[in-house]
Amino acid sequence: MSHRAAMSLLDRSTRLPTADEITRINRTHLIDTPLRPADLLFLFGTREDVALRVDTAVGLWRAGYFRWSIVSGGVTPGSEQSECTIIKAAMVAAGVPADRILEEHRAMNTGENVIFSLPIIDAALGLQNVRSVICLGNTWTARRYPMTLHRHWPEVEKMLLTVDSFATPRERWHTDAEFRRRILHEWDKIESYKARGFIAEWPGR
Repeated sequence: MSHRAAMSLLDRSTRLPTADEITRINRTHLIDTPLRPADLLFLFGTREDVALRVDTAVGLWRAGYFRWSIVSGGVTPGSEQSECTIIKAAMVAAGVPADRILEEHRAMNTGENVIFSLPIIDAALGLQNVRSVICLGNTWTARRYPMTLHRHWPEVEKMLLTVDSFATPRERWHTDAEFRRRILHEWDKIESYKARGFIAEWPGR
């Protein structure tokens, strides 16, 4: 991304959204889907709210919502361990069997989460044997997780669960400066990423 494009994106993410845009974001971007037991939990790595992400995954495991999981995330600045290593260790400490958690240690963005994880899932389970996936990630990234997965793995059924630690209710995201910045930063990527073939429309219209 050029410096000018990066600055343009920054300018947009610090703007105040219109009432119509708030409505569209709440309706189409900030969605969780109904959950049912899935073959795989796809846990997208993070440096934000790690404990919350782990607690949510552990709760899903205890409730029988997935048979296998993959944790994807590389080494980020300031850490000597990959996001995968940190998150998996916490999941195992909380009771999720280590041999049920597949590992991906290189990804540095959402596209790489998917691209690098698919061969690992295929080698361990066979992609054809996985019929349903729950995507677990940050609220502000929202539907871009399953949209990225849908671009590279259209056949599998996708569900979405997102979490955050903001005290502000999700539907009031626009009243919190940092929550607003994060959501607009992700929202502004959607159409460009679709045009460039990074993501595919999901859910179906």
